[in-house]
Amino acid sequence: MRKLELGIVLRKMRRRGGFSQEKMAEKMHMSRSNISKLESGKLDVRARDLINWARQTDAQDMLVALVMNVDVATVADVLTQLTDVATIFLGGFAW
Repeated sequence: MRKLELGIVLRKMRRRGGFSQEKMAEKMHMSRSNISKLESGKLDVRARDLINWARQTDAQDMLVALVMNVDVATVADVLTQLTDVATIFLGGFAW
């Protein structure tokens, strides 16, 4: 994956988490400038920062999808369908 593509994913994760670059910088213990550089692909992302980014933004699903090269929306749709099928199959019983 190219750095720019990874940066786009980081930005989506941050925005989905509801954070500005300034707030993300505080959470990541980085400068706002470095957050901007990560999101624009001008700075390499270290694995531990990527994991921390996912934790801070509560976007572990996006991290897994990124690693597995899978679209997050597709995974969410499949999981919803599986849940619906299990509910129907089990007669609506919740476990």
